[in-house]
Amino acid sequence: MDCKISGRVTESNHESWSVEDRKPYVQHIVEIFGIDRLMIGSDWPVCLLAATYDQVLSAALEAIGPISDDDTVKLLGKNAAKFYGIS
Repeated sequence: MDCKISGRVTESNHESWSVEDRKPYVQHIVEIFGIDRLMIGSDWPVCLLAATYDQVLSAALEAIGPISDDDTVKLLGKNAAKFYGIS
């Protein structure tokens, strides 16, 4: 089983959500699943209720913390392609 990480901005106060609120949860998910089993989800277009696509993507990546360029590639598409069986 794999896991999708998103900014989850619509699950919080739309005007006052923060990346800091998400960090402990997202970092726990990274510990449990590992980078090779995670993918980024945008929640688009629902996310637009609370943030832009760019804000959601930035929030998710910032909450994950520092990672290598290779791991970023995995999170942003390579893991999803593998999971869904597409090239």
